[in-house]
Formats: sequence, C-alpha cells, structure tokens
Amino acid sequence: MTVQDETTVESGILLTDAAAAKVKALLEQEGREDLALRVAVQPGGCSGLRYQLFFDERSLDGDVIKDFDGVKVVTDRMSAPYLGGATVDFVDTIEKQGFTIDNPNATGSCACGDSFS
Repeated sequence: MTVQDETTVESGILLTDAAAAKVKALLEQEGREDLALRVAVQPGGCSGLRYQLFFDERSLDGDVIKDFDGVKVVTDRMSAPYLGGATVDFVDTIEKQGFTIDNPNATGSCACGDSFS
C-alpha cells in the first residue's frame, strides 16, 4: 500500500492510491466532477463515534480540503482533530470489499469495527 503525501500525516486525512482510484471510478459512474469525498466523524455507535464517508457538493466554513491526484477529500473543522493522520484505503478481497479507515487517534473500537473512541 502506498500513501500519497506522507509528509503531512498530522495535517489531515491521507488517501491511498487504491482509494483514490475507487473514488474516481465512482464519480465517473455518477457523471459528477463537482463532488468531493467528505469524511466526517459523528456521535454514535457502541464506542461513541462513527465515521461517515459520502460525496458532497457543499463547501462549509472551516473545511479542510486536500487533493489526491484529482480527488478532493473534505473534512469539516469539527471532525479534523479526530482524523489527523488517518488513512482511507479501499480493499477488494474475497472476504471484504469497501473503504477502510486506519486512524492513529482511535484509542478503541467496537467488535464490529463500525465505531471508535
């Protein structure tokens, strides 16, 4: 796995090449070039916080925006402290398919892996 922009680990989210390629493919399917991948943290789940990944056309005050080979990744200012140095990857194996988040700020997670603290 290669991670782009490794020098800015503390300053925001990192997107692997595989995740960037998957996001690009999904945006091409949607036919929308104006969307960004928004990664947020919301209260919920059995460990207290849960991740949200979705396409968004909005620009909110205080958003942290990073570009990974033409893929815009946006984090709101409230979520950014929880996601500094987190790596978003895309896995496609026989056991699992989907986006994963490796977050060095998470001190614990639930058994299902859907939330963290």
